[in-house]
Amino acid sequence: QVQLVESGGGLVQAGGSLRLSCAASERSFSNYAMGWFRQAPGKAREFVAAITWTSGSTYYADYVKGRFTISRDNAKNTVSLQMNSLKPEDTAVYYCAAGIRAGRSIRAAQNYDYWGQGTQVTVSS
Repeated sequence: QVQLVESGGGLVQAGGSLRLSCAASERSFSNYAMGWFRQAPGKAREFVAAITWTSGSTYYADYVKGRFTISRDNAKNTVSLQMNSLKPEDTAVYYCAAGIRAGRSIRAAQNYDYWGQGTQVTVSS
């Protein structure tokens, strides 16, 4: 069973920065890319960013583009999300996702097979 372990959430003031990390327990499963999603109270889970393992191609939601940066470390099976210029509307539980196969929409949560437990990010105004 693949496990994803997230770390790095917390409380920060608006304009501040946080860095999230996600470590995968193995790389033997079908995994074209890894992504980050978030879910605020009362809202649906939404796409934040994703990165492909082989080419390192990155994808961002419009509402985080220019502020967030996703990166990967293939040797350590980890993906990180550097979040700068945080806004109160970025407050949510952030989830790491993996297990998507090539050819499927990288922005759709239902295409990922494995999920982390989530880490809370709170941005105060």
